[in-house]
Amino acid sequence: MNICMIGAGYVGLVSAACFSEFGWNVVCVDKDEKRLALLAEGRSPIYEPGLDDLLARNMRAGRLTFTSNLKDAVKAADIVFLAVGTPMRRGDGYADLTYVYAAVEEIAPHLEGFTVITTKSTVPVGTSREIERRLKDVRPDGDYAVCSNPEFLREGSAIQDFTHPDRVLVGTDSPRARTVMERLYKPLSLRNAPVVFVSRESAELAKYAANAFLALKISFINEVADLCEEVGADVQEVANAIGRDRRIGDKFLHPGPGYGGSCFPKDVSALIRTGRETKAPLSIIEQVHRVNEERKISMAARIEKATGGALRGKTVTVLGVTFKPNTDDMRDAPSLVIVPMLLERGATVRVADPEGRKQAEPMLPGVVWCANAMEAAEGADVLVVLTEWNEFRALDLSAIRARMAGDVLVDLRNIFPAKAAQEAGFRYTGVGRGGGGFSAP
Repeated sequence: MNICMIGAGYVGLVSAACFSEFGWNVVCVDKDEKRLALLAEGRSPIYEPGLDDLLARNMRAGRLTFTSNLKDAVKAADIVFLAVGTPMRRGDGYADLTYVYAAVEEIAPHLEGFTVITTKSTVPVGTSREIERRLKDVRPDGDYAVCSNPEFLREGSAIQDFTHPDRVLVGTDSPRARTVMERLYKPLSLRNAPVVFVSRESAELAKYAANAFLALKISFINEVADLCEEVGADVQEVANAIGRDRRIGDKFLHPGPGYGGSCFPKDVSALIRTGRETKAPLSIIEQVHRVNEERKISMAARIEKATGGALRGKTVTVLGVTFKPNTDDMRDAPSLVIVPMLLERGATVRVADPEGRKQAEPMLPGVVWCANAMEAAEGADVLVVLTEWNEFRALDLSAIRARMAGDVLVDLRNIFPAKAAQEAGFRYTGVGRGGGGFSAP
């Protein structure tokens, strides 16, 4: 089977690598010559654990190639995946489909034989039918079917999620397309991974609904954490108790500074917009969005409060700026709100992040970049954990405290036991750990 993947961004690159690992021939098309040059050297332009090895192995085997030549790739393809960006549109929060429709116009003249055109990008309900309408205008003679095949990949765990999915969702009303998609995912169905076929509208909406529900769980546990601080409960104990209920589950019940990343913020906004336009407003999801935006702002105030109410003249060490660990993605990261607020309040900010500096440096002007946590903590008054990288979990708290001038630790991810932090000489502030979140040594 021959696959053409339009777009070598996060979704397209991971999907292309994994499909080639299944044994399919994959040509990944992208217009970014710098990205293509990097890939030609066997190097990934994004950080994702295991991706470099996967790319190298399948490129050596000849199953995975990268090119800017869209014409030849489309002509030979049984399936053309659209994996281009759908960023949040300025002004209304809706998904910007400019790149999707541009790709459709580009591939249309080169379709030969029966071809399945499938959206991998996250797109609003009705996009597949609009793609089909546009194709008919340009290629009324074409032999093709349009499907929706949304991705459910977590950054940092994308390869595992692709090869061992909870489900594969395919939206189609074409029997011929269904046969092609069944063949495509046969390597997964042989592992008993459920391949679920639904309507195109259901597939498109399910992607947004899934992300909105997960965002809801995050905002829910963040509000519960605030309540825990007021009543003296421990949010981790509460989350563990409710997470053991199989109807709820224990995923996404970890309090912190709010969600970010490439999916949740834009997908929540796009779903809200769809609800408004169809006169079916999603009031719960609108509240999730509001709570999350306010959450990021309140975290800067929490840091300031932990220092006694003033940041001016103080040095703050921030551990982690990416929106989550095991990725270099900075899109809508809480740090992009919190760190500038610390700077505005007069703090000197020293930053360490294992993979985030390249992406984050132009986004966070005015900070001091350090090679590691120990270097960043030198002379600091306050230590703040923003991203829960494993290497931060393993820090020797006594050693890092000895390098600091102050003794304040604000753990916005609850990666350190409060008792261990106190024994190391810190005045510890967690999230949702009772008593206003503060404890003295």
